[in-house]
Amino acid sequence: MKSALRILAGPVARARLRERGLSPADVLAVPGAAGGPKGLILNPLDRFLFGRWLAGEGAPVHLLGASIGAWRMASACLADADAALAEMAHHYTEESYLDADALERARASGRPVRQPGAESVSRVFRARLSTHLGGRTDELLRHPRFRLHLFTSRGVHPLLRREGRLRTLAGYAGAYAANLRSRARMGEWLERVVFSDPRVALPFRMDDHAGSACVLGPHNTFEALVASCSIPFWLQAVHDIPGAPPGAYWDGGITDYHLHLDYASALHGRDEGSWGAGQETPREDGPRLVLYPHFQASVVPGWLDKSLRARHRATARLDNVVLLVPDADWIARLPNAKLPDRRDFKAYGADHAGRAKVWRRAIAESVRLADEFATRVEGCRPIEAEPLGQDRVGSLG
Repeated sequence: MKSALRILAGPVARARLRERGLSPADVLAVPGAAGGPKGLILNPLDRFLFGRWLAGEGAPVHLLGASIGAWRMASACLADADAALAEMAHHYTEESYLDADALERARASGRPVRQPGAESVSRVFRARLSTHLGGRTDELLRHPRFRLHLFTSRGVHPLLRREGRLRTLAGYAGAYAANLRSRARMGEWLERVVFSDPRVALPFRMDDHAGSACVLGPHNTFEALVASCSIPFWLQAVHDIPGAPPGAYWDGGITDYHLHLDYASALHGRDEGSWGAGQETPREDGPRLVLYPHFQASVVPGWLDKSLRARHRATARLDNVVLLVPDADWIARLPNAKLPDRRDFKAYGADHAGRAKVWRRAIAESVRLADEFATRVEGCRPIEAEPLGQDRVGSLG
């Protein structure tokens, strides 16, 4: 039977895997991409990685997350990561964002269900996240090994400093036009703000996009997590997060959709281009790698780059990255021959039970990804990974 899991790697990581396989001690960081329900396909793999494989003693491992990736990485930092990640997938799958009366009216009338507004979705999401993490945010910063970094996008252009229906629409139109010219120009509209564990800084250069770093603490962790998940127009922005620059904060995937960061800079130690709270990560003999469970074989820089195919290619920044992705043929055998995604909310309409059933089946099928990874890394046997991107380029536009 063809493998469900593909392992791709940049040249440094590929040589390392070929030489001695992969062990938990090799892992420096684990990114968690934005992508909505697509991230659910990684749930069994997450549960194995954080609940078992990486859970032992060792050097700190940086967990980086944007949007659903932030929710995944935060769940991994709780004391029982396996249970927390299972609960997170349950909450995400079962939540309809529609009240029971609205669903019943839609079923009775046979009319398309009316999607709730951003205010309603934000209220439901906050309540759900509070149920999952309420009173436990300080626990996220006490994990003996994991160090959490939450990515958000802050509006810096006057049109995006505060949220408003028309001004936000105009602001994102401006950001889109600026991004067509270059990612650097988009920094005039939206900046990257990373909220980091106070014990240690991000060990990567972060000078590829305008941004700043803030320290996570009991005063702002919940709000930073909500902000990282606040998709523009679907949820409301979070304003004026304590301990951070004033303004409107949105989904971290806007600036960093798949967290295409300069991971390779960690091979050479930190320098003036990197930033963050806390102390530098100690240098160790031999390069540690970035282990990236992902739902596709390309690492797209920003959400506004989705249609810009030239920016989807692997770059030298990913030289030390190991990418774990589902095989396309395996995806084709999932319900509806695709990964779960946000379009399912509209496609299933009032049939909340039908959508949830399909998503649960997809998650159940993805246990194969975890099982195959466990087999590949057992005994640190050499791994022959596929090259990460045939059209590697040196930088992004």
